[in-house]
Amino acid sequence: MDFIQIIKEKASAYKAEVIAIRQHLHQNPELSFQEFKTAEFIESKLNEYGITNQKRLVKTGIIALIEGKNPTKKIIALRSDHDALPILETNEVDYKSVNNGVMHACGHDVHTSSLLGVAKILNELKNEFEGTVKLVFQPGEEIIPGGASLIIKEGGLENPSPSKMFGQHVYPQLEAGKVGFRPGMYMASADEIYVTVKGKGGHAALPQLNVDPILIASHIIVALQQIVSRSAHPTVPTVLSFGKIIGEGATNVIPDEVKIEGTFRTMNEEWRAKAHQKMKKMAEDIAEGMGGECVFDIHVGYPFLVNDEELTARAKQGAIEYLGTENVVDLDLRMTAEDFAFYSQILPTCFYRLGVKNDQKQINSGLHTSTFNVDEDALETGMGLMAWLTVKELQV
Repeated sequence: MDFIQIIKEKASAYKAEVIAIRQHLHQNPELSFQEFKTAEFIESKLNEYGITNQKRLVKTGIIALIEGKNPTKKIIALRSDHDALPILETNEVDYKSVNNGVMHACGHDVHTSSLLGVAKILNELKNEFEGTVKLVFQPGEEIIPGGASLIIKEGGLENPSPSKMFGQHVYPQLEAGKVGFRPGMYMASADEIYVTVKGKGGHAALPQLNVDPILIASHIIVALQQIVSRSAHPTVPTVLSFGKIIGEGATNVIPDEVKIEGTFRTMNEEWRAKAHQKMKKMAEDIAEGMGGECVFDIHVGYPFLVNDEELTARAKQGAIEYLGTENVVDLDLRMTAEDFAFYSQILPTCFYRLGVKNDQKQINSGLHTSTFNVDEDALETGMGLMAWLTVKELQV
């Protein structure tokens, strides 16, 4: 059976339907772990396709099974995420978000609609392949602790347990019709840093009577950059950035405290744990040495994402077979983070990128922006390729 041709024909036939699904999801976004209507919609589409072996996890997550012949021979998981971001959309499109201040600005509407398209295709082909396809419609990717960690905690990768897993993510730097792969380490871990520097406020003209938390905070911020430049191994990607400082004094008022927020990212778990200790001790010692106090809190987030070398190599070759060599690119390391990394730490995974850019249509805004949009031709590529990679991998 020529699976590629059959899948391409089905992806083309279902393109309009999947675009309509994407537009419905885009118009009705819901924030992380609040995706109740989204979950109901996904369930209704799965039922419509005849995929009734479903269960809820993490309140708004759905696990569904498509069983082919000899269903226990091999189990492959496919993942999408369906939460949106707290962003006010400024696109002027018919399917603009109707939920004020909430927007699918990271492409999760594309991920979910694509996986529903994959589900429809594979369910129609289930008598032609051996094994089981486990569909993971995941909530809460955008905020710690990450829906992936909770899916795992609640047994989402058990009964049956997949031997490998695929995920795809939109990539606005890549033209629609193209995809990208990277074996091995791909995305960074991500931790949130919350620092409170306490001093003794007072009149800014009488600094001798105060303990200035703004001065202490500035020393801490500068000094902590040494963690990256002098403590991190040069071959281990590491980023420390602070994006928020609040010291509510005035031109003539030194405040009692300053709050700082930032992010720490790297690609080595041993160094990650060591860096946490170094940052905390350095900040506390600086504050104490300057007469103040520092409360240094790290919210441990997602681990780094690693793609299985062999699985990713086969997937890249499968993409070349499906799309042609000219439409498959190699990806660079990224210091952004994804909770798909939790899956990658416990089973072989391949997390690849789906191009959605089209300069001629002026669709080229970045992720997490109020003008983010996609060339919807990418949906045909997204569902078709994932369906083909799944069938191909079931045959290995």
